[in-house]
Formats: sequence, C-alpha cells, structure tokens
Amino acid sequence: MATKQVTSPSFSVNDYASFALAGALGCGVTHGAMTPIDVVKTRIQLEPTVYNKGMFGSFKQVVRSEGVGALLTGLGPTVLGYSLQGAFKFGGYELFKKTFIDQLGYDTAKQYKNSVYMASAATAEFFADIALCPLEATRIRLVSQPNFANGLIGGFSRILREEGIGSFYNGFTPILFKQIPYNIAKFLVYERAAEAIYGVVGTAKSDLSNSQTTAINLGAGIIAGCAAAFVSQPADTLLSKVNKTKKAPGQSTIGLLGQLAKQLGISGSFAGLPTRLVMVGTLTSLQFTIYGSLKTALNTPKAVEL
Repeated sequence: MATKQVTSPSFSVNDYASFALAGALGCGVTHGAMTPIDVVKTRIQLEPTVYNKGMFGSFKQVVRSEGVGALLTGLGPTVLGYSLQGAFKFGGYELFKKTFIDQLGYDTAKQYKNSVYMASAATAEFFADIALCPLEATRIRLVSQPNFANGLIGGFSRILREEGIGSFYNGFTPILFKQIPYNIAKFLVYERAAEAIYGVVGTAKSDLSNSQTTAINLGAGIIAGCAAAFVSQPADTLLSKVNKTKKAPGQSTIGLLGQLAKQLGISGSFAGLPTRLVMVGTLTSLQFTIYGSLKTALNTPKAVEL
C-alpha cells in the first residue's frame, strides 16, 4: 500500500505579511503590558545591592523614590522594538520552518522535527535581533539612567548624536546569546508541550472548541516561557550590564563581555530570575494565544504539523 504524501501548504506574500502582523501585535502588546515588571527586573539586574527586597519590594521602592510613572520608563522603545522583533520572529519562523520542510521532504523533516524547530527559531531570531537591538539599547539606557532623555525619540537621538550608530549594536552579541537560545527554547518547548497536551486530551484539534484550543495554547506557552526564561537569563543580565557600561579605551565588545561575566559570577547572572519567570511565562503564553487567534481571524492557511 502506497504511503500517503504529506505536503506543506503554499503561502503567499500576503500570508507571510499576516504572520508578521500577528507576531508584531502579539509581541508588541504583551511586552508593552509587561513594561513595569521589566523595569523592576532591569533595576534588580543592574543594582542588586540597592534593589534587594524581591520583586514586590522593588516595585514599592521604585514607586516610592521615583513615582508610579517610573514603572512605564522605556514603554515607547519596548512596544516598537518588540513589535518589529515579533514580526520577524513569528513571520520568519513560519517562513524558515516551511523552507526546511520543503527542502528536507516531509518524512525526513518529521524524523528530525526537533532540529527543524530549532533551526527555524534560531534563523528567524537572528534577523529579528537586528531590528530589535537599537531599540532595546535605548530602552535599557532609559531604564538604567532615568534622567538620560525624555522618551523614545529623545533617547534614540541622543545615543545616535553622542555615541554614533555603532553604539546601538554594542549589545548585539549578548542579545544574540540571549535571544537565540530563548527563541529556540520558546518554539521547541511550545511545539512539544502543545503536542503532548493534545495527546493527553485525545481529541482531534478540529473537534476542539475555541476555548479549549486557547487553554492549550496558554498552558503550552507558560511551559515554553519558563524554559526560555531560565535558559536565557545569564545573557539577559549581561545585556543589561553591557548597555550601561562604557568600554575602556581600546577594549573590544568581547573583552567587555568577559569582564562583566567575571564580575557577575553564577549567582549574579541569575539575579532577577523569579521576576523574569513571571514576566516571560506570562507574555509567552499570551503571545502564542494572540498569535493563534489572529492567524485564525486573518484566515491564514494552517502550517503542516510534524
């Protein structure tokens, strides 16, 4: 009996634009909503001896010393930066996943699906980080130096004017070390967690209600977010440090990273992890839920499942 051939669907340019739009909205909205938590997380990473009372204590400390408005520091670059990143991240993941499946053939891709998920996520994230890095550098500068500038345009233009465009990419290496493992864990764990949950449910996806599908997306997203947060935490702390620390004359970015990593040590590298687990677990679950809902609303074709 002949084996049934499974082929991936054909996606048009409009389909990829829809994937990118859904990813941009999912990431921009969720990261923007998490700005207060991100502000506190960054403060803990940069000044652990000052902000040493945990997440809730540090929230109170920021509000008491700087006012409630300080919790929204960096909102502009956060929303814009992660909207751009989300477009490349999710749209790129769909593009590269389909490309790898088509190049390998469905049967081979299914046999090595973990590798397909990982390669797709890593490649998409590389391009996403090129778009994100200047805005992330601006966000961190605004959070770490509250008097640096007034908002996105002021902060971006001051860095450009005083330090040059290259300064925006001082953190590119650590952002790659942070975001590529993060994205690999995010998509790989999500795909496998969702697969496991659907297996336990034992009902075909087409027979599940929208609320049941949403619940599965949320559950798989929380698992994926926590795994991704843990894997990428040391690089996230290093990124916060490198965007605040100026290089010594003649010092390379790699040299600065080595210096900061040595100063931080293992415990310092995981400063702010509980706060980040809350933030990343929540936003990742919401991102996959929003992304899936928007894909349905935009009537995009479903990707082949491995």
